[in-house]
Formats: sequence, C-alpha cells, structure tokens
Amino acid sequence: MRAQPKLWSYSLIAAAVMSFSTLSQASTSSGGDPYVDGFKAYAQEVNSYSNVLTDAANEYIDDVIKTERSVGYIGDELPIPKAIEVANGVYSVIGSMIWHTPSNFGLNNNLSFIIFDKGVFVFNAGANPALAYSLHQQIKRVTDKPVKWVAVENNQGHAYLGASYWVDVGVKNLYSSSMANRQFNEAFDFIKEDWGSRVGKDITKSARNVSDKFTTFDSEMIIDVGGGEIVQLVDYGPGHTPASTSLYVPSRKVVLSGDLGFNERMPVFFSYTDSYAWAASFENMMSKLPADTLVVPGHGNAAPMATIKKQTYDYLKYLHTEIGKVVDNNGTLEDATNIDQSMYKDRPVFDQAASNNAQHVYKELTGGGFF
Repeated sequence: MRAQPKLWSYSLIAAAVMSFSTLSQASTSSGGDPYVDGFKAYAQEVNSYSNVLTDAANEYIDDVIKTERSVGYIGDELPIPKAIEVANGVYSVIGSMIWHTPSNFGLNNNLSFIIFDKGVFVFNAGANPALAYSLHQQIKRVTDKPVKWVAVENNQGHAYLGASYWVDVGVKNLYSSSMANRQFNEAFDFIKEDWGSRVGKDITKSARNVSDKFTTFDSEMIIDVGGGEIVQLVDYGPGHTPASTSLYVPSRKVVLSGDLGFNERMPVFFSYTDSYAWAASFENMMSKLPADTLVVPGHGNAAPMATIKKQTYDYLKYLHTEIGKVVDNNGTLEDATNIDQSMYKDRPVFDQAASNNAQHVYKELTGGGFF
C-alpha cells in the first residue's frame, strides 16, 4: 500500500512535458484532447516505478480538465464574419452559403443573438466549441450583459455541437424541441465524428453531449426575458428537418426561423426532409406572424417575410407543381430530374442540390421512399 505524500514540482511536470508529444500521438489521431491524453499516457507509463510522478501527473490532468471546462474552450478566436445588427438589438453572423468545410469551421448556418434587458439570448450553439467561443467574443464586444439563454434550431451539428461551451461558461437556460433533443442525444457520437472529420477534429474534440441540460418543448414555449419582453420558441412543424425551432420576438417583429426559411441559398433536401410538410409548416408560420415580420433565416441574410416566402416556400411549391405534372403524365425519375430549375442556378450549391431535390419530390409522390 502506498503511503508516500502527494508531492509534485515543476521538474516532475517538465519531465512529463518532455515525453508528451510521443505519448499523445495515438490520442491525437483518435480525436481526443492530445494535451490531457498525453499526461494520462505518461501517468500510466510511470505508474510501475514512481507513485510520486503518477500522482503528480494525475493531479495535473485534473487541473487541466477543470481549467478547460471553466472557460469552455482554450484556443484562438476564429476569423468568422462580424455579426450584423439586422434589427434593434438583434445581431446575426451570416454563415457560409456552401457546405461545412475546414475553411468555414462549420459555420454554414446563421448564429444569432438578441440583447434583452436581463441578458443575451443566443440562437444556435455553433458547430463546435471554437465557434461558440468566437461568437461569445463578438457578443462581449457589443454588450457587457451576460449570455443567459441559448436555443437551437434543430438536431444538426452546426446548431448543437457547440452547446457544451455554453454550459461550461455558466449558461443555465438551454432550449430545444423535444424531438430534436432526443435525436441529437441518440446520434451524438456519429454527429461529432462526422462534423469533426469535415471541419476539423481539433476544434470539435472538446464538444460533449449536454442534451440532458436542455429544457425541451413540443410545440411552443414562452420565455420572459425582462423589460416587458418575451421570446416565443415555436415548432411550426417539420420540413428541412423533422423538428425545427423558430424564435419570435413580438415586441420587435423579428423571427429567427431556423431552417424553415432559406434566403439566397438553394434549399437542400436530405433523406429525412419532408418537402410537403415543409411547405405546410411555412404556411403555418405565415398564418401566425404579422406580414411585415423581419425574418432571420437559417441560411442567408435577413429579409422581409415576403422575400423569404419567395426564396423558400415558392421554390417548394414550384417543385411540387412541376414534379406533379411529371407524375401525372407517367414520367420517370429521369424526367423529374430534368425539369427546368434554371431560374435558381445562381444560388449557392445549386449544382449539388437541384437534381437531388427534384428526385426527392418525385419519390415522395410516387412512394419511392426517401434516399
């Protein structure tokens, strides 16, 4: 039984640092924290002959983990676009219009925040802790009010993976639709691995599953944000994703639609997209909001409701009409693929999305199943 005191010195830690790079190679390739894992490997290596070194390394590991957790992310602020004030106290970082890549750090959706009397409400946690940290630095340059609330639009990586950062820096009020939260929890390991491999493991590796920290809702939740204002979190229905949260501020006539709305960028259909439900959900949103509401979409710049309708809803209805004609005339999948979408060719990701979207609707109509 060991009875030696827990003594450590800078010389002992220095010894660990000297062997760190070799010992941590495996953890780096596996997506773990190479700094922490390097010390874990060192502690195991010296365990057989020095309990002092082992205890010193383990204590240091604990200190590092506590420090990392306390600040949410240790690293440089990413060079992301500057947040634009789209309405009074409403800011949005407009994400890249293409796919998530290392060059955009996974920022291919919009990250928004709203300044209220009691604090700041963030919409979308970010694709990784590095993005969440970088958004937070922008918020701090705009206001000294604390971030008190965070909501996510759906279960996708760029909405949810940065959530552990906000938990680590002390945000207690996190919100998601029940379905999105459940889907993210069930698929967390896959989502983290997939997004890490696409945008960078180094900025993704510290992301943790904090879905148990979220308050969830099924259709609508009202939050008092102080100063006589409220926020309405609403799931208007499925579409781009099976569950989709929008954030509406009645006092400012602004809705953060999430992926219910696209602007300038080509809407994209995935295997789980229900394009007919998407159109119905958009109609539901329009029926419940003033016609002059400003929309901050999930992708693209903020615009009046009429513009977002044209960019999203009208495109869906066009596809439904044209593919419907193909089906009525006993046309094939190839015929559906060849419908004219040239009027949308200037939209980003048109080449990757247009044919897929047409085929998707054809299979919805013919019972061919999603793909």
